[in-house]
Amino acid sequence: MQPKRLQRAGAHLAAIIASLIMVIPVYLILTNAFKTAAQASSMGIELPTTISLENFSTVIDRGKLVTSFLNSVLYASSSTILGTLIAAMAAYVLSRNRTRLNRFLYFFLIMGIALPMNFFTLTKIMQITHLINTKGGIIILYTATQIPFAVFLIYGFIDSIPRELDEAATIDGCGPIPLFVRVILPLLTPVLVTTGLLNFLGVWNDFLLPLYYLNNSANWPMTLAVYNFFGQYQQNWNLVSADILLTILPVILIYLAGQRFILSGLTTGAVKG
Repeated sequence: MQPKRLQRAGAHLAAIIASLIMVIPVYLILTNAFKTAAQASSMGIELPTTISLENFSTVIDRGKLVTSFLNSVLYASSSTILGTLIAAMAAYVLSRNRTRLNRFLYFFLIMGIALPMNFFTLTKIMQITHLINTKGGIIILYTATQIPFAVFLIYGFIDSIPRELDEAATIDGCGPIPLFVRVILPLLTPVLVTTGLLNFLGVWNDFLLPLYYLNNSANWPMTLAVYNFFGQYQQNWNLVSADILLTILPVILIYLAGQRFILSGLTTGAVKG
C-alpha cells in the first residue's frame, strides 16, 4: 500500500505544480489589468487597491481591438467550419473504402501533422495566386493546416461506427451525400466538437501566419494587435495586461462552453442494438 500512496502523492503534487504553472500567469494578468499604471509597474501579485476600468476602454480604443476581434472571429470560425467539414468527408471516404490508394492518401495527409511548413514556397504560391495579404488567403491557409490532424482524429472515430448503418440507409434509398449528412455526421458530434475546439483555439492563438501573410493592419487578428500594442505601450503593464486579458477571455469562454457539448455529445455516437 505504501508505494501506491507515494505514487498517488507524487501524481497529486505534479498536478498541483502543473496547475500553478498555468494559473499564476493568468492570475498576474487578471490582477494587473485592473491596476493603475503605478501599481502595475512592478507586475506584482498583490490585489489592486483601486479598480481601474479605464484600462479596458483605453485598450479597445488605442489597440483597435474591435477590428482585430472581428478578424479573429472570422478567421477562426470560417477555417474551423471548412477544415472540420472537409476533414470529416475525407476521413469517411478513406475509412469506408480501404483501397491501397486511399491508404496511401490517408498516410500522405497525416504526414502534414509532423512535416514542417516551407514558408518560402508557400509565400511564392500566395503571391502567384494573389492571396497574400487577403482575408480569404489566410482563411484558406488555416483551413489547409487543420485538415491533417482533423482527418487523423475523425478517421479513428469513424471506425467505431458500424457499417450496417450505411447499408441500412442505402437500402432505404439514401444517396452518398444524404447518407453522410443525415446518418454519419450526427454520430460524429463528439469528435467534431473536439476537433473544432482544438482547431479554433489553434487559429485564435496563431501568430506566425498572420505575421508573414497579413501586412495590412486592417486585416490583423488579435494576436498581431496585441503584439503591436505591446511594442507601443510596453512600459504600461496595466494596459498590456488588459489587452492580453481581452484577448484570452473569448478563448476561455468558448472552451468552457465547448466542454458541455463534448460531454453531452458523448452519447450521440452510441449505437443501440
